[in-house]
Amino acid sequence: MSIDNDKLMEFVGRFAGDLGATVAAGSIVLGDRLGLYRALAQGPATGPELADRTGTNARYVTEWLRGQAAGGYVEYDATADRYSMTEEKAFALTDPDGPLYLPGAFELALGTLEALPRMQEAFVTGAGLGWHEQDTQVFTGCEKFFRPGYLAHLTTEWIPALDGVETTLNAGARVADVGCGHGASTVLMAQAYPRSTFAGSDYHDGSVAAASKRAAEAGVSDRVSFEVAGAQSFSGTGYTLVTTFDCLHDMGDPVGAARHINSTLNPEGAWLIVEPAAGDSVAENLNPVGRVYYSFSTLLCVPNAMSQPGGYALGAQAGERAIRQVCTDAGFTRFRRIGETPFNLVFEARV
Repeated sequence: MSIDNDKLMEFVGRFAGDLGATVAAGSIVLGDRLGLYRALAQGPATGPELADRTGTNARYVTEWLRGQAAGGYVEYDATADRYSMTEEKAFALTDPDGPLYLPGAFELALGTLEALPRMQEAFVTGAGLGWHEQDTQVFTGCEKFFRPGYLAHLTTEWIPALDGVETTLNAGARVADVGCGHGASTVLMAQAYPRSTFAGSDYHDGSVAAASKRAAEAGVSDRVSFEVAGAQSFSGTGYTLVTTFDCLHDMGDPVGAARHINSTLNPEGAWLIVEPAAGDSVAENLNPVGRVYYSFSTLLCVPNAMSQPGGYALGAQAGERAIRQVCTDAGFTRFRRIGETPFNLVFEARV
């Protein structure tokens, strides 16, 4: 065997970065839960000073800060032995109600890894693993990861891009949010369009309970309802808008879901489809975002689809062509991309 030492060391360097990032996920979640990022954003601090601000142990916090500085998440002034955050990093790490909030992604990742023993078995047997069987951090992390993007784009860009839909919602219409999870998207729409009513559905009863609580806390329960139901069987008809946010690719029968959505829309209705950003080929997805989504897809999306009847397992990197085909097979005759972000592609489908 002939080994190119430069290529080997290049790969070892990649390994070191990956290992550090993997272990750092726990520290990032701790920094979020303990308020360490938010406290550091208030001004530079030594380890003991930050510990004093947050009511935590100075030795632990000092080691945490050193690791965060090594990973580039905080800044280090060696002369003063003090740490700080740039405005950009504080923007991304401290505000769960802002348009970008990264710690939720690491909570989602840690929850996903809890399923490794069962996934090891599934790789051999081909069995599925349902969303409802995942660790609770998967549900909370998913909400924290995706909600900021919806907050930034849903009612300001995506719905306005749908032909004629926003005018109807402002006047009063019926909306179904399918696969609503904890109801982040449902509540955001209800807050933006107070004359419309919203029906969220999800097959996971725990998520539906959380969604109902979120709606009550937001003061929109009078116009928002939730039910435990799959995408192929949620109730109601005559909807002006049906939405699916980052969930179509998780379904074992996305065509069946699409056909049911088709049957529930009124003649002028639209289906808003938000899916992970992806190209149509594997080669197009060999990039950092594709790596993130393929990894989550291996442990979350494909196993969920394989746990359900239908014969599909699109995966998180399905791409526009595959989503278009699902819509066409379900009887939709119009399909177009109406938006995109670094993490999502957004489509409109109509009969």
